[in-house]
Amino acid sequence: MRLTTRTNLAMRTLMFCAVNPGKIVRKHEVAEACGASENHLAQVIHLLARAGYLKTQRGRSGGLTLGRAPTEIKVGEVFRTFEGVLPFTACSEEGGNCPLVGACRLKCILSDALEEFYTKLDGVSLAALVDGNTALSGLLKVA
Repeated sequence: MRLTTRTNLAMRTLMFCAVNPGKIVRKHEVAEACGASENHLAQVIHLLARAGYLKTQRGRSGGLTLGRAPTEIKVGEVFRTFEGVLPFTACSEEGGNCPLVGACRLKCILSDALEEFYTKLDGVSLAALVDGNTALSGLLKVA
């Protein structure tokens, strides 16, 4: 399993905002710190804001901040927002054409494993990733 770039950028953006509480951060600051293109990041920020993870402010003094407290943002929830729309296997796709679909037990096992994966991530908050993490703060803190 490999995370999509969008999910990776979403978590980096949330961590960046969490490390800079009370500050309105700019998209270019996040992009620079996370090694991302601003265009790709803009799409991620839009989805994060639509889901309520971020608040965005337009204009000259605009930027973004967390939309909820870091303790209320669960990693599993963010992953589901970005990864949940993608089928994990071809047999999970609507109208998939696997010839084994009627007899294969692998789909059930993979589905159960994926649910356990998300459940494990549900137990981790954004706060758990950033609180006391001085190395991360050093990388993401805005001067």
